[in-house]
Amino acid sequence: MTTQAQLLALVRSFSERDDARFQSVALQLASDAAQRGHRKMADQIRLLIQDARHRAEGAAEVRGGPIPVVRPKGELAGLVSASYPMKRLDNMVLDDGTLGRLRKIVEEHRYRAKLESHGLKPRRKFLLVGPPGTGKTLTASALAGELSLPLFTILLDGVINKYMGETSSKIRLVFDAMRTTRGVYFFDEFDALATKRLMGNDVGEARRTLNSILQMLDEVDGDALVIAATNHAELLDPAMFRRFDSAIEYSVLPRERIREIFSKTLSPFDLDLIEWVPVEDAAVGMSQAEMIRVAEDAAREAVLGNDALLTTDILVAAIRERRVELTPNR
Repeated sequence: MTTQAQLLALVRSFSERDDARFQSVALQLASDAAQRGHRKMADQIRLLIQDARHRAEGAAEVRGGPIPVVRPKGELAGLVSASYPMKRLDNMVLDDGTLGRLRKIVEEHRYRAKLESHGLKPRRKFLLVGPPGTGKTLTASALAGELSLPLFTILLDGVINKYMGETSSKIRLVFDAMRTTRGVYFFDEFDALATKRLMGNDVGEARRTLNSILQMLDEVDGDALVIAATNHAELLDPAMFRRFDSAIEYSVLPRERIREIFSKTLSPFDLDLIEWVPVEDAAVGMSQAEMIRVAEDAAREAVLGNDALLTTDILVAAIRERRVELTPNR
């Protein structure tokens, strides 16, 4: 059983930022858990410690030292929202090919000093393509979490609408920030550039903005990671694709992955009594983002209304309620 001394040592080492001591005590807790038969918990603790050590080794190669905690200021505050995600790639459910490509991105940026010692640089610009809710935004969060970097989100459609006539100069501020502040810069709704051009409200303005962003993408330098996402790749100018190091496609996951999505999101709960067939029947066709929201809704209902016991009925009811919310003109 965890002793008061172990708990105190854990808190003290955390407050003093003594990582070695913190990890040592955590491994003691894992050993105690294994002796009591809680092998799953013990393995999870050990894996977390191993991963923390791996990330620390990678961080040692980061040029410029630790990343400061920053918040956009001045004009940037109206363009960018900052967050510090804890999500990881392991929290996501993706096809093996996509997951493998994302892990390579993480590896390149963790060990970019090693690449640079051989005259190479990590890839820095990626375009995520796929239907809404398939994991593009989650990917940006997970990459930031994996690399312990801040996530700076730019809703491009909002910027264009708000700063019509000066969009290019505003976006230039974001690209300028990349040179001084390392982070993951996520341009959501990237197809807004094409959408505005096709609407014909101001073709000249849209074309100037597009040309400016193409130039800015060409000029990207430094250690920032630039991620752009679009639900409508067919609307993008072909020249845009050539500015990115790689385009990664996303799709709605098949039925056989539904259980995995719910299991990962609801990992703190006992799921042994869940009947998965009715859950899969109710959730088939939903996007990953929708299923994550459903799982969170069900978790709240279980905690507040059922003594933290999650049941099949609660989960299926949450799915049906979400579907009603998504149905237009109901």
